[in-house]
Amino acid sequence: MLKLESVKVFYGAIQAVKGVSLEVRSGEVVTIIGANGAGKSTLLKSIVGLEPVQEGRILIDGKDCTEVPPHQRVGLGVAMSPEGRGVFADQTVRENLMLGAYSRRKDTAAMEAAIEREFRRFPRLRERQDQLSGTLSGGEQQMLAIARALMSEPRLLLLDEPSLGLAPLVIKDIFDAIRQLRESGLTILLVEQMAKQALGVADRAYVLETGRITTEGSGRDLLNDPKVKAAYLGTH
Repeated sequence: MLKLESVKVFYGAIQAVKGVSLEVRSGEVVTIIGANGAGKSTLLKSIVGLEPVQEGRILIDGKDCTEVPPHQRVGLGVAMSPEGRGVFADQTVRENLMLGAYSRRKDTAAMEAAIEREFRRFPRLRERQDQLSGTLSGGEQQMLAIARALMSEPRLLLLDEPSLGLAPLVIKDIFDAIRQLRESGLTILLVEQMAKQALGVADRAYVLETGRITTEGSGRDLLNDPKVKAAYLGTH
């Protein structure tokens, strides 16, 4: 579904992504782990078109989308829940969800059905639907960010640090939701610093260090890799 070929991304003179190649197959959960500043968020932004790629190619369903603008990538079935959640703080929960379905705004019935689907997935959002999103807890905002991304009915969902700044019980809820999405057949590319949880839910995984892929394998293999355990799992 997604293939990156030697992708390079620069911020001015600084090279943030240094020739990354990876793939995400249909129905998989693929995780990228790495330290702060490794280039993980930049890589996701390049996939959705928010950061330009200076070299290399991004292919979605075999189509070269390297130069395709972000709104057209949504039409190809790609959506992202960004790092830091990025909810529209002065809009209600329901309005945020409606904005997530902007590309399908003319089909009111389909939009309402999608909102109802996300309320069933995240019951707390139904309770808060008329509340301004900026007044939600961090966990509720993360649920909203994921639900908003799902409103466009993507086939590939990018999740950027969904556990960031959340309490352990809320993190469990978020990863439970990721597992349910995987069981529904959705393809997911997950960037996450909670390496143990991320590798536990992943079919395959990559380690990104200073803009380069240094290790790859199944989630289980990386969980048991001594170097990964020492660097990211706090064990030796």
